[in-house]
Amino acid sequence: MKVIEIITKQKTEFLDVTDKILKITRKENVKEGACVVFCPHTTAGLTINENADPAVRKDMLSYLNRLVPESKEYLHLEGNSDAHIKAALLGCSLNIIIKNSMLVLGSWQGVYFCEFDGPRSRKVYLKILK
Repeated sequence: MKVIEIITKQKTEFLDVTDKILKITRKENVKEGACVVFCPHTTAGLTINENADPAVRKDMLSYLNRLVPESKEYLHLEGNSDAHIKAALLGCSLNIIIKNSMLVLGSWQGVYFCEFDGPRSRKVYLKILK
């Protein structure tokens, strides 16, 4: 198992981790297989989405913040229930096929770590299946 260390700088942000994952799969010399990407945090998630236009990330964060706003009406004592809900909506794991030592992603796709309760120090775990 491999670990990617992530430092987030904002309360909510999407960080492109595609190149970090690709670097690990290449270092492991994986020609064919799959990569399981797992986020062990309850206030952060993972998604695959467009990586060509940064406006897409901003739009997604804006929509998620409107859909699940911060509120003092949540019962959770830490005051970050919105982050837990957003993380649950996106999910905590991805499976990515590896072919010819490349991640099988669409032309415009990238892998994103999604922070909803930052800034924080985070980890993402990778399990390469050969």
